[in-house]
Amino acid sequence: MASATADEDGGDGDDGGPLQRRTREAIRNPGGAYQFLFYVVTLFFLVTTLFPFYWLLVLALTPQGEFSNLGLLPNGFNPYSFVEMFERLPFHVYMFNSIVIALTTTAIVLLVATLAGYAFGRLDFRGKTPMLLLLLAISYFPPAAFIIPLFQFFTGNVEILTLPVFGTIYSPDWFNTPGAMVTPFSALFLPLSIFILTTFYSQIPDGLEDAARVEGATRLGALFRVIVPLSAPGVATAGVLTFIGVYNEFFISFLMTDGQAENWAPIVWGVVNYQGQYQAFYNLMAAASIVGVLPVVILVVIAQERIVSGLTAGALKE
Repeated sequence: MASATADEDGGDGDDGGPLQRRTREAIRNPGGAYQFLFYVVTLFFLVTTLFPFYWLLVLALTPQGEFSNLGLLPNGFNPYSFVEMFERLPFHVYMFNSIVIALTTTAIVLLVATLAGYAFGRLDFRGKTPMLLLLLAISYFPPAAFIIPLFQFFTGNVEILTLPVFGTIYSPDWFNTPGAMVTPFSALFLPLSIFILTTFYSQIPDGLEDAARVEGATRLGALFRVIVPLSAPGVATAGVLTFIGVYNEFFISFLMTDGQAENWAPIVWGVVNYQGQYQAFYNLMAAASIVGVLPVVILVVIAQERIVSGLTAGALKE
C-alpha cells in the first residue's frame, strides 16, 4: 500500500531520476519554471551583449605589441590608450561630425514623418493603404544596393537635364559634405519613423483635435500644439532610433568622404584611421570604439523611459 501510494503521489520509485523530478516540479509549479527560463534568457542576453564591450576594454588596456596569447584579461595595464587616441588623431572632431549629421538627419526625419504620419493616421484619402504598403516594401530594400548609384549621383557624375540655354545640368557634387550623408540617411530612416508616428497619431481622440479647430487652430496648429505633445513618447522613440541608426551607420558614411576629419568624415573613419599601411593600433581602435559609443549610451540612459513607453504604447490600440 505504501508503495502504491508513493507511485500515485509522485512516482518516486524506480524512475525518479533528477530530470524526471525536475519535470514533475515544473508541471506542479509552472511559475518557477517560467522564472528560471527568464533568468536564463536574461543572462544569455547580457553575456552576448556586454561581452564585446568587455573585450574592447581588454584590447584598449593591453599595450601595443602584447596581443599575442591574449586571454580574458589584458596583458598589462595601459590606460594611456584613451589619451593617445586623441593625440594621434582628432577623434573628437570625428565624433562631432557624426553627432551633427545624426542630429540634422533626425530633425529632418521627424519633421517629414510628423506630417506624413498625420496624413496616414488621421486623414482618409484614396490609395492610403497601397501607399503604406509601398512604403513598407521600400523600407526593406538593403542600403548596400544603393551605394554605387548614390556615389555616382553625389559626385556630380549623373546627367539630370539638358537645356538649350543652360546646357547640361549634372547632379550635385556633395562629396566630403554633410549633404551626401544626410540626404540618403533621411530617406533610409524615414519609413520607420512614419510607421511609428502613424500608429500614435491614429490613437489620439478626434475630439481633442476638433476642440483645437473650434478654438481657431489650423490643421498644422492642432498637429503641433495638440497631437504631437500627446504623442511625445512616439516622437521620442522615432527620434532616438533614428539618431542611433545614423550615428552607427557604416557604408554610406565610409563612401561619401575621404576620411579626413576636416571633410566631415564621421566616427567610423576615425576608428578605421588607426590602422596604417604597415601597423594597426588595435588598442587605440578599441579605445576609440569605447569612447565613440558613449554618446549613444548616454542618450539611451536619458531617454529610456520614453523609449519603453513609446514602444509599448505604440503596440496597443486603446
